[in-house]
Amino acid sequence: MPRDDLAHDLIPAPRAVEHGERGAVVLDADTALWAAPGTGTSARWIRATLGAALGLHFPPAAARDAPDSVRLLVDDSLGSEAYRLTVAAGRGIEIRGGDAAGVFRGAQTLRQLLGPDAFRRAPVRPGATLSVPAQCVEDAPRFRWRGLLLDVARHFTPKDGVLRHLDLMAAHKLNVLHLHLTDDQGWRLEIKRYPRLTEVGSWRARSRFGHRASPLWEEKPHGGYYTQDDIREIVAYAAERHIAVVPEIDVPGHSQAAIAAYPELGNTDVVDTGALTVWDDWGISPHVLAPTDRTLRFYEGVFEEVLGLFPADAAEFSEFVHVGGDECPKEQWRRSPTAQARRAELGLADEDALQAWFIGHFGRWLAARGRRLIGWDEILEGGLADGAAVSSWRGYAGGIAAARAGHDVVMCPHQHVYLDHRQAPGPDEPVPISRVRTLEDVYRFEPVPPELDREQARRVLGTQANVWTEVMEDAGRVDYQVFPRLAAFAEVAWSALPASGERDFAGFERRMAAHYRRLDALGVAYRPPDGPRPWQRRPGVPGRPAEGPPPPG
Repeated sequence: MPRDDLAHDLIPAPRAVEHGERGAVVLDADTALWAAPGTGTSARWIRATLGAALGLHFPPAAARDAPDSVRLLVDDSLGSEAYRLTVAAGRGIEIRGGDAAGVFRGAQTLRQLLGPDAFRRAPVRPGATLSVPAQCVEDAPRFRWRGLLLDVARHFTPKDGVLRHLDLMAAHKLNVLHLHLTDDQGWRLEIKRYPRLTEVGSWRARSRFGHRASPLWEEKPHGGYYTQDDIREIVAYAAERHIAVVPEIDVPGHSQAAIAAYPELGNTDVVDTGALTVWDDWGISPHVLAPTDRTLRFYEGVFEEVLGLFPADAAEFSEFVHVGGDECPKEQWRRSPTAQARRAELGLADEDALQAWFIGHFGRWLAARGRRLIGWDEILEGGLADGAAVSSWRGYAGGIAAARAGHDVVMCPHQHVYLDHRQAPGPDEPVPISRVRTLEDVYRFEPVPPELDREQARRVLGTQANVWTEVMEDAGRVDYQVFPRLAAFAEVAWSALPASGERDFAGFERRMAAHYRRLDALGVAYRPPDGPRPWQRRPGVPGRPAEGPPPPG
């Protein structure tokens, strides 16, 4: 039977929904699919995903005007990723997209209109009547970059888990997966010319359980890595969903796992790097890369393989490579005669300038190969090459400075969109980290700071939610921290800001009542609105709660 309520509970909220004539379109075994050139990704997804969930085959339509068929076509009068979904009794369902990605975003809306059963992997009500009320949904994204960072270095997410996250991102109209592949606690990417990066660097002997002040340890090895074929599969799977995968290879800090594998990368004149192991603790390791030609050549070799695995034309923003550049302690450089000789040779004022030189080298190296560097906002210190972009994480200030200097920006301030931060002040929150960031807090996040004028604001490519996994030891913990807040973030990233400048959180909560049923069907272990379930708690595992409001953005 028709579900007249479904048009009112779409997430992210569309720009416009118009209800016209009465009636509905029924989907059954005879419903055919007509796919115009350029819509193949959506046609494949509808048959493989909606077809499996609903028990329908969607055979090819004999003609575009076949009655009650589903029709897909590209209409270049619409903008990039924009779509128009029209449901008309007797005429079927038509999804027009401004490009292939727009058609795919429209297909995600159709899935929501079909109800929560459309989010399952097999039919649960065989033979039930499926129908969509007559209506027209017109929609387009507010921001081009709508991202999710998944930290797989601290706690490894196996390949199938990454593919699952891509499906969850697609369902929420997100389009950039920032894959944090390397850190002090693990190296997760196979590099064939440097096999010890995974032989040694991909696992640690144990892990601290909870925040770094916790006295608890999990006394078993932790590790894993993606083979190059795994990465090719992930990138191709993402591209089918019009999602870019942006790899992060951290330099020059957050590099203890790499140094443990290849000790010559470290500051060997002040540290016995041959005694280092992959770090088993959280925080910021003091062991950083040496600013030597040997290190530069080594990482050029790493990046050469990275560029081959992450092709620039896979999806929008696939030309970006993230180099980290954050939280690089300088003490070893200050004590290292080799580092000081390099600083003097380059005529640099201090160690901060030495880091800027290091990042600048790879900015130029990537640009010469048609790629773009992006890094955390520390890379602004010392100047950036043309074409480089900034992930503004320490608040808005880095993003404001970058935009005013003519650089593109992705806004991801920790005060607003770090999803490892706790969701409520209650004692039952598992391993509470930092200040409270509720569902409403995330929903009210505004990525464009008022300090930017209109021209500067165009430099804000979009926004990104970051999921750091130090205290997320398994998929269930990641689900709990990410959802439902990722649904709120998705609406911030996709849906236009109301003219009032204030989003309607009460209305969002009403729509979430339906969205929780979708998440249930998808098997997402989200945080319930009234607090964690008993098995989601972590009694006795210390976190790092902070009191009071977050510091200014």
